[in-house]
Amino acid sequence: MKDISKYQGIFPAFYACYDKEGQVSPQAVRALAKYLLDKGVKGLYVGGSSGECIYQSVNERKITLENVMAEVGGKMTIIAHVACNNTADSCELAAHAESLGVDAIAAIPPIYFHLPPKAIAKYWNDISNAAPNTDFVIYNIPQLAGVALSVPLLQEMLKNPRVIGVKNSSMPVQDIQMWKDEGAIVFNGPDEQLLSGLAAGAVGGIGGTYAAMPELYMEIARCFQAGEMEKGREVQNECCRIIYKMCSTQGNMYATIKEIIRLQGGPDVGGVRAPLLNLAEGDGAVTAQAAQMIADAIKKYC
Repeated sequence: MKDISKYQGIFPAFYACYDKEGQVSPQAVRALAKYLLDKGVKGLYVGGSSGECIYQSVNERKITLENVMAEVGGKMTIIAHVACNNTADSCELAAHAESLGVDAIAAIPPIYFHLPPKAIAKYWNDISNAAPNTDFVIYNIPQLAGVALSVPLLQEMLKNPRVIGVKNSSMPVQDIQMWKDEGAIVFNGPDEQLLSGLAAGAVGGIGGTYAAMPELYMEIARCFQAGEMEKGREVQNECCRIIYKMCSTQGNMYATIKEIIRLQGGPDVGGVRAPLLNLAEGDGAVTAQAAQMIADAIKKYC
């Protein structure tokens, strides 16, 4: 039985880090990795949606992972999302991630063309074969990928001994129970339902808003483990209200979060890459309100 203890806990999804010219900044990558290490989270999920992976080149994604590993490798559990919309680039990133010593790689299914399960399984297994000594995590996010993980597809993938589980970002909490019944470990994806996901059997959470308020998500996990469900619900509900506030800016949510981290005294990791929208006039007041809501919640609950 594989030891899953390193996968239990709170994993912020790592943000794309840019300099003033909009290029990937190794210095900003390292600063954000160190910032999150100091917050006490269990690990990082690098190169996924929050990392703007579909808008970055293979080389840029390598630079990001190299600098994360140089800063915090061996100090945190690192899961590297390596999927591209073609097999060759995905395999190249998988082999690169293994060479750096990541704990696991992960991949969404190919997007745009709706491939049959047989093709998706081959794509994932080809990626896994490129990193033969590294755990593999399926990333299920049907609302964006356009295809949903099914029980038969998961059963087929679990024939690969490197496949350990699922990062589940579908909205039905029921999916977590289904994947667990097949023997997979599951990470809760939707930040708004971390507590529900843990109750359904998730080993931990990977989330796009975690880095803005890791203290609150770690408190939700602590409350669940301690059986303090009423407090856990209060903290979860407040996280949801903060997320709604974050999403009320005109700019992309990740642009909002990066500004919030700056307001909190964290590193400047730039904006977001086009076609994602950066913050617009008037968004500053909203980000300041969200930052204050986070500070108030941490003071109240943590």
